[in-house]
Amino acid sequence: MKTRILMSASAAWMGAVGLALSFLPQEILGWAAVEPGRWAVVLAQVLGAAYLGFAMLNWMARGVLLGGVYARPVALGNFLHFAVVAVVLVKAAVAAPVHAALVAGAAVYLVFGVWFGGALFTHPRSPS
Repeated sequence: MKTRILMSASAAWMGAVGLALSFLPQEILGWAAVEPGRWAVVLAQVLGAAYLGFAMLNWMARGVLLGGVYARPVALGNFLHFAVVAVVLVKAAVAAPVHAALVAGAAVYLVFGVWFGGALFTHPRSPS
């Protein structure tokens, strides 16, 4: 399994989300129909910082052998994040009127969740 591509793609995705939440919190909250009050903006920026931290972790670990027992904390953290967010977004999409961005976000998180699950629960192949 090519985990370098997985780690690079997830770093790019999380970095984009983290930058957007860090520097455009009011706009994103308004787009999501959430009142952009003081605490909502602060929480969005805190979430953006967490995404940026995860993006940097994935970017720095993109060359590390991932899978089985190798880099298990990195694989497990990513798997749990993407799988839980995918479940939350799918549940939200089923419960409310379907919004294209919600469905697209759920699809992205579902793909990353399955991909990290595959990396986590399979033994990595040798690069040779």
